[in-house]
Amino acid sequence: MSRLKVASLSQIKEGEMIAVDTPAGSIAVTRIGNEICAFQNVCTHDDNPLDDGKIEGEEVICPRHGARFNIRTGAVCRMPATSDIEVYPAHLSGEDVFLDID
Repeated sequence: MSRLKVASLSQIKEGEMIAVDTPAGSIAVTRIGNEICAFQNVCTHDDNPLDDGKIEGEEVICPRHGARFNIRTGAVCRMPATSDIEVYPAHLSGEDVFLDID
């Protein structure tokens, strides 16, 4: 597992997402309060980018068909998706945001 710097804290606004390209593929990064959440940026239902959608509470909503996923656990919260998304551990070091990537 490697730790990869993906952004600075000021780039990640609460309730908004940024997409970062990593060796594991595109990952969406967002903020809930002081917590950074990172998750697979592809809907498991139709491969649509999730960062085109919106965050509602602890869920990301796919803009194409409305599938919902918990951004902390990756669990499907609403169909039409039936497979969970990957989530990635995020860490802060000063103002830098790092992700642990396999």
